[in-house]
Amino acid sequence: MQALFDELKKRGLKMATAESCTGGMIAKTITDLPGSSAIFERGFITYSNRSKTELLAVPPELLDKHGAVSAEVARAMATGALEHSDADIAVSCTGIAGPDGGTKDKPVGLVYIGLAGKMIKGAKSFEHSFKGDRDAVRTQTVEAALQHVLNELK
Repeated sequence: MQALFDELKKRGLKMATAESCTGGMIAKTITDLPGSSAIFERGFITYSNRSKTELLAVPPELLDKHGAVSAEVARAMATGALEHSDADIAVSCTGIAGPDGGTKDKPVGLVYIGLAGKMIKGAKSFEHSFKGDRDAVRTQTVEAALQHVLNELK
């Protein structure tokens, strides 16, 4: 996390988050660092489909067609966070943390992380299959999301 903080600060960049399954844990992890106001612009917690549409402009048709837990929605969430903030890069996550809610096609632990940024052409998404209980899935999601941002910047 410190490496991401240092890279954002060195480059004069700010980030935003759009979180579903982590409920604000990514933003909390960032803002736990002293001086985080230099690199963190804002966070959106969009747990419901309605909030994804209202706050991030995720098209309802996208949610209907692919479901909230999808690469398409992760990209749209990241894009929406970028467009509704003064951030330079945005990260999003949507997934099934469990213990319930999983299906054969979308099991517990399935998480999509999205990235959008002024330095990124379009938006990107990454699929993860995390193991463990709800806390473990959410913790792994936070770690992976922050690592994806750092990887993008390097």
